[in-house]
Amino acid sequence: MDERKPWEQAAAVLPGHLRDDLHTLGRDRLEALEELRLRRGFPMTALLPEGELELKSLPVGEDELRQMIENATQSSAHTALDRVRQGFVTLRGGHRVGMCGSVVKNDGRIVTLRELSSLSVRVARSIAGLAEPLLPELMEDGRFLSTLVLAPPGAGKTTFLRDLVRTLSDGERCPVHRVSVADERGEIAALWRGEPQLYVGRHTDVLDGCSKAEGLSILIRGMNPQAAAVDELGSEEDVRAVSEAAGCGVTVLATAHGTGPEDLCRRPACRALLSAGVFRRLVILERRGGKRTVRVEVLS
Repeated sequence: MDERKPWEQAAAVLPGHLRDDLHTLGRDRLEALEELRLRRGFPMTALLPEGELELKSLPVGEDELRQMIENATQSSAHTALDRVRQGFVTLRGGHRVGMCGSVVKNDGRIVTLRELSSLSVRVARSIAGLAEPLLPELMEDGRFLSTLVLAPPGAGKTTFLRDLVRTLSDGERCPVHRVSVADERGEIAALWRGEPQLYVGRHTDVLDGCSKAEGLSILIRGMNPQAAAVDELGSEEDVRAVSEAAGCGVTVLATAHGTGPEDLCRRPACRALLSAGVFRRLVILERRGGKRTVRVEVLS
């Protein structure tokens, strides 16, 4: 078991001199570190609850960016870039390296990235106990209701969803549920060689590497879940898959970008979900001045 702190695990992909520069942040800020940003020609920055802070380091060059990809994938940067068509690599511990640069396409499809321009190292954390206090508001007559978690980027919707999955799977203040996770981008459970790097409960089955729609279909046919979870609904395909899952009697847990129901109503696909009554509860997360707030709305 890796005993390093989350920020230490994520920072392991950095070249040595950039890891040394991190310590100028101090212990408290390192413990709160959310992301590291490395942009060619500029010093590394740290994303903290209070905002993005530029570190006292030399400007990042192409060599540092390519070295990080090699560290993240344990292979040459050229080989690695051919495997990261989605623009990110998941690290052991559930951390993620996102990439920007020049896209190379073949027959209209992205096949690789070249000439890296920037990287983002996202620090993953499981925070147990986020969802449990809200559980009574998410249940009716002893039954957990399909729930949509709504939040702007960076407000913690995936972290909240992960803890909600864990709570149901472990049966905290509710019956134990068989939970299936269609983890398209590997952000909920972060499988590493078949093992979730972020705890999602004892009765949870995870499928990653495919679209949410494909994943939900496979999981419902093969794993007989009582609840199914997906992250970041957006496309019409996602919405159809969630509607079909709910039609099979499966409780659905999902997230979407937004700050309130009015944002959902502006998107035809999400508006259809609300009109169909797929979700019965809406959890709205907000972040102001580095502090997160949460409230629950009842959907008719």
